[in-house]
Amino acid sequence: MTLSSFDLHGRVAVVTGAAQGMGQATAIAVARHGADVVLVDRNRAGADNTAAKVRELGRRVRVETTDVSCPQAIAELFSLVDSDFGRVDFLGNIAGDGCLAQPEDLSIDELQRVLQNLVVGRFAMCQQAGRRMLQQERGSIMNIGSLASSTALGRGHIAYSMAMGAVVQMTRELSTEWSYRGVRVNCVTPAQVRNPSLAARIADDPNLEQRFLSGIPIGRMGEPDDIAGLAVLLASDASSWITGAIIPMDGGNMAMNAGGTPGHQAAPIQSFRGEQK
Repeated sequence: MTLSSFDLHGRVAVVTGAAQGMGQATAIAVARHGADVVLVDRNRAGADNTAAKVRELGRRVRVETTDVSCPQAIAELFSLVDSDFGRVDFLGNIAGDGCLAQPEDLSIDELQRVLQNLVVGRFAMCQQAGRRMLQQERGSIMNIGSLASSTALGRGHIAYSMAMGAVVQMTRELSTEWSYRGVRVNCVTPAQVRNPSLAARIADDPNLEQRFLSGIPIGRMGEPDDIAGLAVLLASDASSWITGAIIPMDGGNMAMNAGGTPGHQAAPIQSFRGEQK
């Protein structure tokens, strides 16, 4: 494999959540490798800041404040992409809001809001991008999920975890339906990645960060730029035989038994029966 496999010149990426965090990091990463970018975020000032960084790289860019929970607004977004760029080669499907509530307290209205935002909206983005990619007979979609799709986080994550489980299964189904027609669909499932929302939660609970770190063998929280390499890989021909994959980006969290501890906390050598955990 040569570096040309990662070349994205002549391609168009649509990236949601582009004002900050993993969305911004994804947009800048694919632009750095040659892609023109459509930035989608309700935070216009933040998205404009990302756009300035993309333009510095010599790429074309458009900013839209589309409500990514609204299928009609998403359809209008892609009509604008058609007019400006005429194609879509990569979708970074990142934006979406959850909520924290104990299961016994979560209202059905709030649950429906989260599912509309994270499931229906994500599907509508995939559908609109996918239709165009199918016509081109090529394209790549990167959904951002969460480890909450596979393991229970507790701490009031019930609505978010339900939605992320749906995103993972949606990814598998779309990959199965579309891959033989040239459209690859994958899902990245991060553990805790620093962003303003997470920073606020950590500020409210001084024990929260250490709780997260106790389950991350690599010894640090995720940073937005950790997504950059995966985004370029999945957007490019370097991943031409990767589809339907659920890719943890978690510092080793999924690999570690729930009762495990990182190596630097290892206990002295001792024998135990095979069923002990």
